Amino acid sequence: MTRPERAALLVERLPRLYPDAHCELVFADPLQLLVATILSAQCTDVQVNKITPALFAAYPTAADYAAANPLELESLVQSTGFFRNKAKNIRLAARDIVEKFGGDVPRTLGELVTLAGVGRKTANVVLGNAFGLEEGIVVDTHVTRLSTRLRLTTKKDAEKIESDLIRLIPRGKWTLFPHWLIAHGRRICTARNPKCTLCELADLCPGAGKI
Repeated sequence: MTRPERAALLVERLPRLYPDAHCELVFADPLQLLVATILSAQCTDVQVNKITPALFAAYPTAADYAAANPLELESLVQSTGFFRNKAKNIRLAARDIVEKFGGDVPRTLGELVTLAGVGRKTANVVLGNAFGLEEGIVVDTHVTRLSTRLRLTTKKDAEKIESDLIRLIPRGKWTLFPHWLIAHGRRICTARNPKCTLCELADLCPGAGKI
């Protein structure tokens, strides 16, 4: 089976397995999702969701983050790890949103990646899930692991993996595809001891039973 054939079958089968897959960060607007995604680096979505209600209430606008007392902001995000750097990036990103983008989170990949703490992954999360714009595919640890096991890519670098996936996955599925893989990675295709005998995708997976 060729990679394009395998990818086409995955796009057909995954939404049936995980019809409710979605962004698990809780947010009400693009700014909230941007902040939550910055905080999610090396932290679980569950932990981020625990602290964001108080954070979002304290800083409802980009101007509020830009003017935040660093120590107060750090105290609110401390439990997400690397909190000083994350708080600094949030303040700097918010300052640029206010000064360069009129207080609104920008809607293009090129503009988003100019913000502190924002790379392609974070930009793709915001574009796809807050704006419904598909300029790329989010590549996190789950997507990297499953894309490799399913032989959709042999690359190690996230941007090169994304390039491979973009060639295989039809636009219109770019936002949902990583959500499907993340759901499958958490339930079945875990990093250690994947449940290959229970996997509904085993017939499509060259790595099944070999890990």
